[in-house]
Amino acid sequence: MITPVRVRFAPSPTGYLHVGGARTALFNWLFARHHGGKFILRIEDTDEARNTEAAMSAIFDGLHWLGLDWDEGPEAGGDCGPYYQSQRKSIYDTYLAKLKAAGRIYEDNGAIRFKFSREPVTIPDMICGDIKFAATEEPDMTIRRPDGGYIFHFVNVVDDIEMRVTHVIRGEDHISNTWKHIDLCRALGAEPPIYGHIPLILNPDGSKMSKRDEGASVASYMEAGCLPAAVFNYLCLLGWTPRLPAEVITKEEAVDAFDISEVHHSNARFDMAKCTWLNQQHLRALTGNALVEHARPWLEMAGLQVGDQAYAARALDSVKEKVSLAREFPGWTHFFFRDDFSYEDEVIAKLKANSHAAALLGALRDGLERCAGWNEAVIAETINGIAAEQKVKSGALMPLLRFSLSGQTRGPDVKVMMGVLGQARSVARVARLQQFVLQTASR
Repeated sequence: MITPVRVRFAPSPTGYLHVGGARTALFNWLFARHHGGKFILRIEDTDEARNTEAAMSAIFDGLHWLGLDWDEGPEAGGDCGPYYQSQRKSIYDTYLAKLKAAGRIYEDNGAIRFKFSREPVTIPDMICGDIKFAATEEPDMTIRRPDGGYIFHFVNVVDDIEMRVTHVIRGEDHISNTWKHIDLCRALGAEPPIYGHIPLILNPDGSKMSKRDEGASVASYMEAGCLPAAVFNYLCLLGWTPRLPAEVITKEEAVDAFDISEVHHSNARFDMAKCTWLNQQHLRALTGNALVEHARPWLEMAGLQVGDQAYAARALDSVKEKVSLAREFPGWTHFFFRDDFSYEDEVIAKLKANSHAAALLGALRDGLERCAGWNEAVIAETINGIAAEQKVKSGALMPLLRFSLSGQTRGPDVKVMMGVLGQARSVARVARLQQFVLQTASR
């Protein structure tokens, strides 16, 4: 392995950060971290008509969110800058002069073309193996437009030389360009980097993933309430199968296990269900303040105030086995954070069908109010005693208790709910539902 390893991710700020671009950045980052090298962020912003500040922010925000820190580039600095191509014109002019001195360029109707060597080119690819190209019959390549703007192929190669990039890891859709880059690199008197072309990400039906497809934008994962660690984990599995005992992996495990030669040759199929499942596994590992802080934005967007951290952690922990994404927390836990919740229509229908509901609720209210001590074991014993007094099975009381505590038909175990809410709030909610039943019956 060449040392020191230097790799780069070079996005264009013309749209959101695509999941394919994020996966390319991730594999470069893993390669650099595994070999103790440098990960460079370079912005290819020469297309002024399409560049936007929003797209630039989306790149930075997405990489930061995934935890893909860069060693050189915007925000980080470095001795190979500027790291925006729009600020590197003088560098490109210098390299154009080198090609001119070597007799490898000529003018054609105002454009500058690069003379191909017309020799066979072999790409020693770290993933695909040797890729051989016969001597080309293509027309010579334009590297500068008549308006003076440089073409991608030229600036890409110049920047890799100037930034001392040792390995270029990018999508396999660039394979057809790579022989041109090698020819250009050699014409400039430089040793080409080592290439590795990773498989494309396709939709489940095998079609090419477009920007409108589910999961195409990194921002969509952020907006859905995914954990960065889970999306990082999923992107690792898109084209690579780590030699690890489980699919749920940490960043540290991925860095340690990453082997570029083990990246698949075949295209990866995107699977949102798999991504969601991984998110659920990572979510279940969260506890305490980490769980609260992950859920907080979505709770607050739903008008729910977190308040006491320890209480919120217990409330969220009680339902995290049922939640896949953070945006689902409000629907499962709103009743823990407010007392004025409404009752679901299904609840009302069941109450109207139960002529003994008011009496049973009254017995529950009185029994729970007399309960000495308040933990799940004592609560269970108290409910069983009330059921025996009322000559019903304890299971018949659970729906009434769930309705009174939450206003809905789903949720964590009733005893857990009561333990989190506390005795006073639990009793008050049973009394509230009893009053609601009595009022409904009198109409």
